[in-house]
Amino acid sequence: MMVAMLFFCVVVAEGKDSFFKKPSRDRNEIKAKGEFIIVSGGPALRKWEDLRQEIEQHDRWWGNFIRAARARIQELQKRHGGNYPITWLVYRPGYVTRASEDGNPLISWIESVSETYKVKLIWINTGRDIISHINTGQDRKRIKIIGFEYYGHSNQYAFMMDYSNDIMGASTSWLHEKELQAIQRAAFSRRAKCRSYGCKTGESMSANWRAATGVRMWGATGKTDYSNPLKPALSPGVSWKR
Repeated sequence: MMVAMLFFCVVVAEGKDSFFKKPSRDRNEIKAKGEFIIVSGGPALRKWEDLRQEIEQHDRWWGNFIRAARARIQELQKRHGGNYPITWLVYRPGYVTRASEDGNPLISWIESVSETYKVKLIWINTGRDIISHINTGQDRKRIKIIGFEYYGHSNQYAFMMDYSNDIMGASTSWLHEKELQAIQRAAFSRRAKCRSYGCKTGESMSANWRAATGVRMWGATGKTDYSNPLKPALSPGVSWKR
């Protein structure tokens, strides 16, 4: 009996880490369970914007919403690791027309960003494509959305996928707040972090986003400023609201 008890004690003592403790897991690995969605809207065309007074012009550079998204991808990967599950939705028609105007291979350049940082790039053609990906882009029973960020033109009622691209000073492709009710609430983690870096989202669309998804979205109460596309900022006197 004594021998048996001594043997049992030795086995427990030698294997106590695996016997009593759950295997340790990296914090970032735990955080990475889900999907972080980044959306880039399209740029204006210079042929329209050059008709405006200079102070009212948009998108003198084609890549405001691409560079901002790239900087955010870099930030997330630095914080959580290179395997952090990022999906990047980019409005393709806007970059096709701007590429033709600029005479540069913008589509290839955008694809090279996704290849460099090893993120999943999905080209979209309408605002409703965002909802389609939210609802069915992954098995939402297993893979919840843990983050959503929008970089692009917007007003208080809609994400404008294009602006001053097809028509001067107007949008022909958007995701309106009234369409948000088509989102399946179960697609989002309860702790999902959502933010729009478009103009005026916080004035109306943020409230409708929460009503549709159950998750708060930070939005600006006025204009946002992409003069430094590495870090979009609020214009003077504007605040964040959700």
